[in-house]
Amino acid sequence: MEDRADNILYTTIGEVIRRLREKANLTLTQLAHLSGISKAAISKIENGETKRPEFRTIKPIAEVLDIPHEQIVESYIEVEQRIDVLQELLLDAIKLSNKSLLSKIALRFLQSPYEESYTLIERLYQLTNEVRDGEIRLSLYDLIIKYARERGMQRFLAKGLLQKYLIERLDLKKLEDSYRAGEEILHYTDFLSREEKITFYFRMGLHAHNIKRYKECIELCMAGLAEDTAINELKARAHLAMINSLLLIGQYDEVERQLKVYETYRFGFVEESAKLTRAIVKAKKREYDRAVPMLRACLDDISEHSRIHVVNELLSIYLEIGDLESVSSLLHTEDRVLNFDVNTPYKHASLGAYYRYKGAYQFRAGMFEEGMKSYQTSLLAYGEISAHQEITECMNDILSFYTTHGKSIDFYSVQQLKEVYNKLMKKKEKK
Repeated sequence: MEDRADNILYTTIGEVIRRLREKANLTLTQLAHLSGISKAAISKIENGETKRPEFRTIKPIAEVLDIPHEQIVESYIEVEQRIDVLQELLLDAIKLSNKSLLSKIALRFLQSPYEESYTLIERLYQLTNEVRDGEIRLSLYDLIIKYARERGMQRFLAKGLLQKYLIERLDLKKLEDSYRAGEEILHYTDFLSREEKITFYFRMGLHAHNIKRYKECIELCMAGLAEDTAINELKARAHLAMINSLLLIGQYDEVERQLKVYETYRFGFVEESAKLTRAIVKAKKREYDRAVPMLRACLDDISEHSRIHVVNELLSIYLEIGDLESVSSLLHTEDRVLNFDVNTPYKHASLGAYYRYKGAYQFRAGMFEEGMKSYQTSLLAYGEISAHQEITECMNDILSFYTTHGKSIDFYSVQQLKEVYNKLMKKKEKK
């Protein structure tokens, strides 16, 4: 196989085909039959009459003669400059998910002398946007970013960085890393279209909220709101993230002011989220006599996938005021509370909080083994989003309970914590 590959580099493709055909004891007629390429076309290639045969012609012949695909392509891109041929090779490499070939062909495509560099990078960018495979898209965006950065093509540097960020932000295990990568785009927003700029501000704002960078969330969402005059779901969700960030840093008056604007959006989730947020404001102000009835009212009306947020707020209040009977009553509705898909950082965090509250109640009620299991589930939920602060707080809860009650941690509990630690470490190593 290596001899064949080397020969392709040093002789014409026609000579290689003839030599390998004869070595395989195939006649022109037989090769034509097996490859689907006419006998006349093969003959012209072998005799050198067709100096630059089309790749689509060579490909089936190479498959029959077992010529390495990568070597065939590399022999083409050594001499090929025609854009249509290079694009055909690029599409073929995309289909085969061959990233090593992909970068070589894409770079050759960008270096073609037949069109201006900006036209070529535009074509490659548009082609990349249509690729479904995330890894392949990332590989091509990386090339576009590098090429644009080296040549000062700021518009495509900005576009490439944005598209790369929009893919990488979906990896819940790397939220901090992808956010830092997204921050580079802040230097190039003037080179993005208005629509791209709005998407960037809102997606980064939601991202900032998920990793508890609340001030950055507010700034990014405000920048997006200043640009976006339309009404759409992304805008509404970003506005809600901004309101939640304001809530979490204690700016309650501003929360109530922003809620009046937020309530003008006409999406299904707006009414219940606004109602819940108003109740949480009362809870944050420790106005429990008003907060609890408002939260209870939300519990009766809220959708199943949002129920856990109401329950967590109530559990937090009941545990703080020592109403363990109400905590127990809520925990008995667990089948309804946990009836949602855990597919966002916020939902992972909510699940972690629920089991943390459940564990705290079980410890207080003397159900030590059950409490340890709940904390174990909480730790794993937080581990899914690398919520290190919450993981530390859970561990402190456990140690504090045993210290406060003068209890020694038994061997079984230590083993449980060790299992959780090992699972968290395995998840971290996979990042």
